[in-house]
Amino acid sequence: MDKTLKNIYEKHHQLKKRAAFSVLEKQRGELIKNTIGTGKKILDLGCRDGTLTKYFVEGNQVLGIDIDENLLTQAKNNLGIETLLLDLNDDWSALNERKFELIVAGEILEHLFFPEEIFKKVVEHLSQQGVFLGTVPNAFSLKNRIRYLLAKKKNTPLEDPTHINHFNYWEFKNLLKKYFKEVNIIGLGRYKILAKLMPNFFAFDLFFMTKL
Repeated sequence: MDKTLKNIYEKHHQLKKRAAFSVLEKQRGELIKNTIGTGKKILDLGCRDGTLTKYFVEGNQVLGIDIDENLLTQAKNNLGIETLLLDLNDDWSALNERKFELIVAGEILEHLFFPEEIFKKVVEHLSQQGVFLGTVPNAFSLKNRIRYLLAKKKNTPLEDPTHINHFNYWEFKNLLKKYFKEVNIIGLGRYKILAKLMPNFFAFDLFFMTKL
């Protein structure tokens, strides 16, 4: 594991007070919980301290992965889940050949260097009827496009220096379709009806659910 990247995230999470915080926490948490159900083996990518994980841990067997050792320890202590310290950009050999019925990626893909490589790894660790779901920021919503036009990063995904990938609705959907047969994306955010009808323009976050 690259200790530099590990240190960057530990410092970033501490300075930005990322413990006990998750964007659109209740909206995303309830949606994921209702989608997942119970009785599942789940791999939670980038779980941090388990702020979102707590919504779907009950009745499920969860393995949480993160690069921040401090927050990962909190997730283990608070939720009693199995945890693994891992840089998702590295190989996932520590998982051996384990398969999961669900793999969750909540606000993590924008932090990773090569999302397509992550999708390949996800496919390797999904069971035959497995589901890959999660959320990413809609970097090119109408509001964000106006801010970019005005050369402003504040209140956009560009403001977070750990965001190294920025997705729009169609780009992200087409990328997922390269690896998954069934792809559904729902827009989330303040403008609930508009976000669902026109996620490309009005969604703050994009909730995706895919099947092999």
